[in-house]
Amino acid sequence: MKRPRGYRVPRSDIFESLHDDIVIYILCKLSSSASSPSDFISVLLTCKRLNKLGLNPLVLSNSCSKLLAVRAKNWSDEAHTFLKLCVNAGNQEAYYTLGMIRFYCLENRRNGASLMAKAVIKSHAPALYSLAVIQFNGSGGLKDEKDLRAGVALCARAAFLGHIDAIREFGHCVQDGYGVQKNVAEGRRLLVQANARELARVLNNNNININPSFPQLSELPLCNRTRCGLELFSDYGFNINIDMITGDMHPVNRFMVEWFGLKGVGEGLRMCSYEKCGRPETRNNEFRKCSGCGKVNYCSRGCQSHDWRVRHKTECAPIEEWMGHAIDDVEGVV
Repeated sequence: MKRPRGYRVPRSDIFESLHDDIVIYILCKLSSSASSPSDFISVLLTCKRLNKLGLNPLVLSNSCSKLLAVRAKNWSDEAHTFLKLCVNAGNQEAYYTLGMIRFYCLENRRNGASLMAKAVIKSHAPALYSLAVIQFNGSGGLKDEKDLRAGVALCARAAFLGHIDAIREFGHCVQDGYGVQKNVAEGRRLLVQANARELARVLNNNNININPSFPQLSELPLCNRTRCGLELFSDYGFNINIDMITGDMHPVNRFMVEWFGLKGVGEGLRMCSYEKCGRPETRNNEFRKCSGCGKVNYCSRGCQSHDWRVRHKTECAPIEEWMGHAIDDVEGVV
């Protein structure tokens, strides 16, 4: 049969011939490795089929924290609904992200804590540590409602899973006998472990190779000399820049920093002084002040440790004041 002039043979649509299971598998890979929400949203907007399969519970349950990284300025009912869909799919990152947003930003304390507890059941280390901070501070309740034993238990579990701030917090608790039996030697061992893990993470993230015999780190070249160099561990004399010290912010911490930067906090309430935390007080004088200067306050030992290295170490108290106290102490002994 002779075809009319201009007739084109239709090409088969390979995508349409793919089985749904294959497309869902590909979307699961994308959702678990996306670097931003736009990577995934652009796919959902491609066609009705991808939009439908992209919202499959299996795909949503595999979504990573970067895909869920909604910005505070873009917060909307649609963003809230998407996070709820991920929660309904059993996504542990969504449990933690929406739990933190509801607890601190939307002031829905009970529901926020409940969502974080669901993440804890799935052994989500950041959720364990966040609930521990809430218990230590009695956040969302009265001062008398602090539960130190519960905080220590949650912190110990997060430390077991390798959460560095939890290891440091747990070490201080054990060393000081805060909510647990005092054991100075064990507490110091945990603090050393936290520092060692943090140093290992820095070296690994910045591709710094060292000999297994662990040579003197002071002999290593300074990283990014053009940027502000700070000491991570003064005992080792290893200088690194601010970004290497603090690492990347978790998306939910970035959200809270932006949220309260736009909306502010309640009268008489303060933000944690560590700029990458974002936690606000839920009642007056909830956070602990720096014992050196009393001018800054922190929600946890982890935030205090980070802020000390990146900023507060040079702002806490003038060196002359420290030297003056030292001289007075010596004269008093003599």
